[in-house]
Amino acid sequence: MSSVYSVTQINGYIKHLFQQDFMLTRISVRGEVSNCKYHGSGHIYFTLKDQTSSIGCVMFASARRGLAFPMRDGDRVTVTGSIDVYERDGRYQMYARSIVKEGAGILYERFLALKADLEDMGMFAEEYKQPIPEYVRTVGIVTSPTGAAVQDIRNIAGRRNPFVQLILYPALVQGEGAVESICRGIAALDALHPDVIIVGRGGGSLEDLWAFNEEAVARAIFQCSTPVISAVGHETDTSISDYVADLYAPTPSAAAELAVKDIRETLNRKEQYRIRIRSLLEAKLREQRTLLEARRSRLGYLSPENRIREQRRQLMDLEQRLQDAAFRSLEEKRMQLQIRIGRMKGCSPLDRLNQGYSFVEKGQEPVKSISQIRAGDLLNIYVRDGSILAEVKETAEAPDPAAKK
Repeated sequence: MSSVYSVTQINGYIKHLFQQDFMLTRISVRGEVSNCKYHGSGHIYFTLKDQTSSIGCVMFASARRGLAFPMRDGDRVTVTGSIDVYERDGRYQMYARSIVKEGAGILYERFLALKADLEDMGMFAEEYKQPIPEYVRTVGIVTSPTGAAVQDIRNIAGRRNPFVQLILYPALVQGEGAVESICRGIAALDALHPDVIIVGRGGGSLEDLWAFNEEAVARAIFQCSTPVISAVGHETDTSISDYVADLYAPTPSAAAELAVKDIRETLNRKEQYRIRIRSLLEAKLREQRTLLEARRSRLGYLSPENRIREQRRQLMDLEQRLQDAAFRSLEEKRMQLQIRIGRMKGCSPLDRLNQGYSFVEKGQEPVKSISQIRAGDLLNIYVRDGSILAEVKETAEAPDPAAKK
């Protein structure tokens, strides 16, 4: 029984065969463009056909520098690239690295040759690129005074920041004398020291744009001490000036946007900063005010005046407590005195006299028993309101209480 393979295995095998064929890795094919579509990702999909056959083609966005013109259906072109299998769908197609339009082949070959030479010289190197200032005051423009490019730059720059000064050097941008005019314009504006120079023009054919593919213009841009933005043609056009310039813009309008910062954005940012700074200041003031109040309270608490006031208040409290204690002690002593007075009154002879009793003395001695008295003795009898002098007639003993029982 023969071996059975999956679709993936078959497509992979065929892809391997294509990759092993050296001729298919770099091949040029001539034909007519049809079904040309520019994808949003930057890739270009199209079909290359002749009278009897066709082949699908794709140019990836990374290879777009190899296209020097806007490709359209019906263009006669020569496509250079490789032929390989798209393994997922099992179909082969051509992967274009460069496309030359018929009739422009000689110019395009010159373009590629000069590009390679200048690249070898290091004129495209990133270390030589000057940064574009974020905020510019003057912008130099080298372009035709009657073309749409200068009007686009004026309109967009005026809308984004009407305070930016535009200095135009009216130059020839195509035909005889264009290269010299562009070089003189770059040198003249560079001598005025603007913040940035825009060099460019509107779209056109490869022949129309050729002045920006000359070595003299490339060297003028490279030697310029002012940052240069190249804006030649439409988005699909590519020139030597674009590679040499400090910044590439796909159109003159885009160059104006790159050179002139939108003042409205700056003003909005400034307002945001103002609001934020004010908010931060208010928060800081509130924080410092709270801290000040806390320190003021602490200082007031620790101040000599407050300490004297506090000690005076404590002294008054102690004085009041002392007075209260003295008053309570006095009341206790007064009550104890009253109790003792009551007790003393109970033992006082005068109190007894007031109750009807009397006090008897014989001479200076109190009479306590009848054994102290004889008939005829004189006795002093004290009563409540005076004394009585009496003579004893007789005495009699008190009955014995025990005898009664």
